[in-house]
Amino acid sequence: MFRFTTAGESHGRALIAIVEGVPAGTPINVEAIDRDLERRQWGYGRGGRMRIERDRVQILSGVRHGQALGSPIALMIENRDWPNWQEVMAVEPRALSSEEARQLKRPRPGHADLAGGLKYGARDLRDILERASARESAARVACGAVAKQLLAEFGVEILSHVIQLGGIPTEPLELDWASIAAIPDDAPLRCGDAEVEKLMIARIDEARREGDTLGGVFEVVGRGVVVGLGSHVSWREKLDGRLAQAFMSIPAVKAVEIGIGVRAASLPGSEVHDEIAYDAAERKFFHRTNRAGGLEGGITNGEELRVRGYLKPISTLRRPLRSVDIETKEESAAAYERSDTTAVPAAGVIGEAMMAIVLAAAMREKFGGDSLVEMTRNFQAYLDQLRAY
Repeated sequence: MFRFTTAGESHGRALIAIVEGVPAGTPINVEAIDRDLERRQWGYGRGGRMRIERDRVQILSGVRHGQALGSPIALMIENRDWPNWQEVMAVEPRALSSEEARQLKRPRPGHADLAGGLKYGARDLRDILERASARESAARVACGAVAKQLLAEFGVEILSHVIQLGGIPTEPLELDWASIAAIPDDAPLRCGDAEVEKLMIARIDEARREGDTLGGVFEVVGRGVVVGLGSHVSWREKLDGRLAQAFMSIPAVKAVEIGIGVRAASLPGSEVHDEIAYDAAERKFFHRTNRAGGLEGGITNGEELRVRGYLKPISTLRRPLRSVDIETKEESAAAYERSDTTAVPAAGVIGEAMMAIVLAAAMREKFGGDSLVEMTRNFQAYLDQLRAY
């Protein structure tokens, strides 16, 4: 079984993650993990925190001489901002004033502040903010980077791109794999249309001047995914459901679309379902289109996986919305914490991580194996079975 868990607060000492289920012998490249951590931090519209942190992973266990041992892999990402928060976030009791403790009493609309405070009885909403912060997603990206390295052994590649931001363009972009792969590493928004990207940047500048924030849509594409991951036999095993849950868990994502998803509801079946064909030379079935986004009946069908995440605008605004002080119960402007104008490109990188984690889990379930050698042997036997079908 491939699974992970994370720990840590936004302004705590570090983020911690533990990944289980990586088969022994899997190559683990620290630099590849760091590259994805850097990609999560990068993008036009990010805020001051990204100028402070320079995320790098430290592997504390589970890897020796560049290969997984088969035991849990422990990862740590230090928070460089920690020296400025040592007293505020100290583990031991501290006698601090409300101001010294940077207490949060004015919940931000759209954030977990109020709902979390009510649920846990927190009188200082920082107790909620610190874990609800999207800073936690850095640990997920590190776990996803490990999952990507396992998937690469079986020919799976995962990319993301921004297809709409702040309502630009009116209809989300549609790009093939080659166009997505061709997006330059230094593209400000990881958008495949340079002219559209310029309009997005202008919209971000406008929102920043107004003290506002913007959401958008990112798409994650998985290529080389074998047919047969997931299952139709139980709702828990349907891979589309697992991917949707994984994407919905990304901070600020409010909707998920697989394939043509929402559009399919307004079209006749003849314009939705993908016709099936057979390639005699390759001895494999394929679909003439991919409106299903690579999934049918909760099972991968061998086509590209295409999942879109719809990101609401960030809930921390420099021009705060109205709120209520939880102590005085009087109307007050919501609290402001250092924030971004938009983080859609970063959300795409987090989406890559979540897709990789779900796929790695599905691969481990289907092909098992304590070592990469054993898992690869099982995988090859399955490919032989498919060719003989």
